[in-house]
Amino acid sequence: MKQNLGSSLASFGLKQAFSYLESNPQKNMPQLIKWAEKFDWKGNYSREIRGVKKSLSDPDNNWNIFVNKFWELDPGIRKKTFENFFVNGVFRARNKLDESRARYQCNVPWAILMDPTSACNLRCTGCWAADYGNKMNMSYETLDDIIRQGKELGTYFYIYSGGEPLIRKKDIIRLCEKHNDCMFLAFTNATLIDEAFANEMLRVKNFIPAISLEGFEKETDSRRGEGTFKAVEKAMDILHSKKLLFGVSCTYTRANTEMIGSEKYFDFMIDKGAMFAWFFTYMPVGVNAVPELLATPEQRKFMYQQIRKFRKSKPLFTMDFWNDGEYVNGCIAGGRNYLHINANGDIEPCAFIHYSDSNIHETTLLEAYQSPLFMQYKQNQPFSENMLRPCPLLDHEHKLAEMVDKTAAKSTDLEHPEDVDDLCAKTVNAAKNWKPVADELWRQAPSPN
Repeated sequence: MKQNLGSSLASFGLKQAFSYLESNPQKNMPQLIKWAEKFDWKGNYSREIRGVKKSLSDPDNNWNIFVNKFWELDPGIRKKTFENFFVNGVFRARNKLDESRARYQCNVPWAILMDPTSACNLRCTGCWAADYGNKMNMSYETLDDIIRQGKELGTYFYIYSGGEPLIRKKDIIRLCEKHNDCMFLAFTNATLIDEAFANEMLRVKNFIPAISLEGFEKETDSRRGEGTFKAVEKAMDILHSKKLLFGVSCTYTRANTEMIGSEKYFDFMIDKGAMFAWFFTYMPVGVNAVPELLATPEQRKFMYQQIRKFRKSKPLFTMDFWNDGEYVNGCIAGGRNYLHINANGDIEPCAFIHYSDSNIHETTLLEAYQSPLFMQYKQNQPFSENMLRPCPLLDHEHKLAEMVDKTAAKSTDLEHPEDVDDLCAKTVNAAKNWKPVADELWRQAPSPN
């Protein structure tokens, strides 16, 4: 009771602080920083406060520019994002998640990634979704129940993938309306974003697209199909013109890493209005996977260095799903911070790990979190003392196979079930070759704390 009261008061205080800031950001930001210094009497956040203070004192600092870009968004979008992401998704969720994890002795995720459909209007090279077609869908009622169960345990952030999730855009908007205390994001090819859908986003205010790109026109169209890049540019222009919040999702492969990591590409994303970028390395999952597209160790190191360099100079919030393990203590899958539910309802540890021993049509979320496969993740995380080797598939020979073999988990690929040893065999050389590079980077890396 006392903890819940404290959380409610903190949420109320944050909302009041935001209202105060909203009235005159440039004038009131310094005062809010002074208040933060006053209330942080134990000095728990002194390093962060100093960093914010230093950044905002310099008008040319990239993070000062980033904050000012946030205030260029639609006011309703700005307010809803702050309330749902920071107030609910961070402060309100923190106590509920801690309570659930302690009570049930299992991982409970901060975010749930789920596929409304396996259908997609594109057929990208090396993508497993191209194998499934439109054969699998989760009903609106199932998606709604996943969110209801998740909120009871403390999860307020939901991400859609697929397939192409915007094939189900009407149901996605309905879920945004019903669960208006949650934040929703979708990894989308953006070809289905038009004026009408952008207006719906503006109305509900709690949906954010992360647009998939492979680089510029040549790189994107070579993997996603001719004309895709121009369609994406048009969608980005619509979103930017309506002052909507959106970002970019980038998969780097052996064929496009140098372009994805270039300053020219970062500047393109920023100029188009993107506020964030998520970076993924290609994973050879599925029967039609192309292992030759795996990035080399040198390319992965290049992305590690480029992203960190641009964090100091570009007004763009970036996340590297593999190379940022040092900030999140390794692998975040298996429900530790996130999990994946595919369009068939199979509850998987990760979007790239297509094995499961639970299905949402047969078990609750909590039962899945306590399942043998998810408990294997909990017991083995982190998978290395080197947080630049976070992944049990890409960074460790046969580690995923060991965990799967200890459980009743089965391949969730309905078209071409893949033996876990066959999958791991595709990444053995990548793991071996990355280890010495990662170990050297880890020895040189400054502490994130």
